[in-house]
Amino acid sequence: MVLMEEEKTMAEWYVKDLSQLTHISVQTLHHYDRIGLLKPSVRLPNGYRLYSEKDLLKLQQIIALKFFGFSLAEIKKLLETNANMIDHFAVQSTFLEEKAKQLLSASRVLQKIISDCSHDKSIPWQTIIQLIEVYHMTQQLEKTWVGKALSQEELKDYAHFTKDLEKRFSPSEKKAFEEKWADLAKTIHANLDKNPESEIGIQLGKRCMEWVNAIYTKEHFSLRKSIWDKGFKGGLGGEEHGLTKECVEWLDKAITAYQMHRAITILDRVGIDSDSEVLNRWNALLEEICGDEDALKKDALNTVLNLERVSSKAKLWLKKMK
Repeated sequence: MVLMEEEKTMAEWYVKDLSQLTHISVQTLHHYDRIGLLKPSVRLPNGYRLYSEKDLLKLQQIIALKFFGFSLAEIKKLLETNANMIDHFAVQSTFLEEKAKQLLSASRVLQKIISDCSHDKSIPWQTIIQLIEVYHMTQQLEKTWVGKALSQEELKDYAHFTKDLEKRFSPSEKKAFEEKWADLAKTIHANLDKNPESEIGIQLGKRCMEWVNAIYTKEHFSLRKSIWDKGFKGGLGGEEHGLTKECVEWLDKAITAYQMHRAITILDRVGIDSDSEVLNRWNALLEEICGDEDALKKDALNTVLNLERVSSKAKLWLKKMK
């Protein structure tokens, strides 16, 4: 008798009442019933649905899991199998963090479009498509060595750089560049027993810089430097380009030797060629080595001023041109 009284006091709701209580539409509750996600505990002979307190608790769980981004299929499986929710929450938390990054990137793409367009102009759909392609490419790059080496902003620059290469070079030209690099990497590996400051080292340093300068334009100097310093010299990307760690270390010294050799060759012309000719060649070298970074230019100048092989006349000329 007591049990019967307790049963009478248990709350039950018709679908419309449960909808009002939880702010979940009647259509949604019917859908949950159809897919077996939330079936009412009681179905009356006239077809009406009655939901119990247990059903309400389950609906609250469904609402919470939906809020955390789980799909209905995932929610159904979680509730049916009585799975360890904490483990699934941890996985979902990571997923949501990645999703948030993607949405933020998409928002920035929209902001760029808005800033580039005025209201009286038509929407540049071609530009939008390119921005979306860069966005997707950045996501893919995050999974490679480039993603480990570069910052998020540098990744975007790398994606733009890659898209730019597709416009600048035909497939046959791209293949020729790849073959030239493969041959260079093979030659470097074959000469690791040589002094990187020797004539062969200087020649290979020159070949490398000629290849790099043909690929990277002036506006990509910072990206080029990051790829070399944070990527190759940091142990990332070298193997993918045919260079072992030993090759990278050797080539880095060979490039420095080539640049110093080129600097001395230019400065040896001081007093022979006109100041403007020497200055143009000197500035071109500084731009290749340092880009527009004044701090790097200052370091390069100090290095050259301390070289014994640079004549006193050339050093005075450099100080005058500072």
